Amino acid sequence: MTTTRPEAVTGRPAATRLESREDRTHRLSVGVLVLVVGVVLVVLTASTGDVARFALSNAFDEVQLPTLGLPGVPVVVVCALLCLLAGAGFLVGRLGSRVRTLAGAVAGVAFLLGFLTWAAAGRDLPFPVSNQLSGTLTLATPLVLGALCGVLCERAGVVNVSIEGQFLTAAFTSAVVGSITDSIPLALLAAVVGGLVMAALLALFAIRYKVDQVVLGVVLNLLAAGLTGFVFDQLVQPSSGELNAAPLLTPIPIPGLSALPLLGPVLFEQNALAYLAIASVLVVWFLLFRTSWGLRVRAVGEHPEAADTVGISVRGIRWSAVLVGGVFGGLGGAFFSLAATGSFTKEMTVGNGFIALAALIMGRWHPVWATLMALFFGFVTQMASQLQTLNTPMPSQFLLVLPYVATIIAVAGLIGKVRAPAADGVPYDKP
Repeated sequence: MTTTRPEAVTGRPAATRLESREDRTHRLSVGVLVLVVGVVLVVLTASTGDVARFALSNAFDEVQLPTLGLPGVPVVVVCALLCLLAGAGFLVGRLGSRVRTLAGAVAGVAFLLGFLTWAAAGRDLPFPVSNQLSGTLTLATPLVLGALCGVLCERAGVVNVSIEGQFLTAAFTSAVVGSITDSIPLALLAAVVGGLVMAALLALFAIRYKVDQVVLGVVLNLLAAGLTGFVFDQLVQPSSGELNAAPLLTPIPIPGLSALPLLGPVLFEQNALAYLAIASVLVVWFLLFRTSWGLRVRAVGEHPEAADTVGISVRGIRWSAVLVGGVFGGLGGAFFSLAATGSFTKEMTVGNGFIALAALIMGRWHPVWATLMALFFGFVTQMASQLQTLNTPMPSQFLLVLPYVATIIAVAGLIGKVRAPAADGVPYDKP
């Protein structure tokens, strides 16, 4: 007995016939985007210098690694061809899912390498790789903590658009308490309290009074901006020497590891909040996927009615998840006043809470993937800063918006359709 394969009947692979409309749209959008960046690299080839230099060590590092030199035009051309081939592969649709993933990763690395080679080729100064990586981790620290805050809330079914407000409130409380006490532990504690207060307001109105959670988040952000701005103008600014001079977090080198070439200063010579952010990723992952509490959180976020029938308090679990998330939101806000500036200024968080919200969506509400997305934004932000020092021909105004443009492109073109927890943003009415 012989069987006829589906390909023999239709003339097309079965995988192609079974591709959903969303998958096809996503594949085509990624293909077009990869082709566009390939064409951009082709255009940049005309203005590429001779040699691109990449400094692997800072001037003050004990171990000095050699500066890497790459031929400008050949590297950009090869990277452009890789992007064009990957984009064509996406558009043709003959690649399997794993091959498409590999092609996308190759195209991403190729574009990054080609773009940096173009930016560094022929410049007086080399591109500082060590500074780039260290700055990425520093800038991503509050984003990681904010994304973890959002992951905990939304996994339980509560949309948290107020991460920006939690950041701002925590930055204010930590700056004031740190200035009064000259104590970093007390300043961090005050930041946590500020984050918890905002989280409690979110839980109260979203869970108890069933207010529309997106509108509520916007209102809480406006409340935080208005309240901190008013108190700052009336009380803090007139006495800035006593109320707005918080102690700064200093880097804590880990003995032995911090002396490693390149990765030592990047990973093992950070401030306490950076180490805490890394540890928090593991803590949140463990809580969500290895504890009974995490199982209940995910249950009430997906199907609260089913969770209620087995005796789980939906409101209680949501309250606990939002409050635990408030702890991480408060720590993320402390970064701006204790690690970045040592003082508070009005609206100093400059939209980082919304970027953290985008990171958790791009990371599909998973703590590890959300962290990677936060690192992506930190990398692009730091890269824009480094490119300004190289005097690239790219306009400075574009460099300022480059991180936000990259985030929009990643969300709209690369991530595709994502599914939030089924009950995310849906108030629960106990029958």
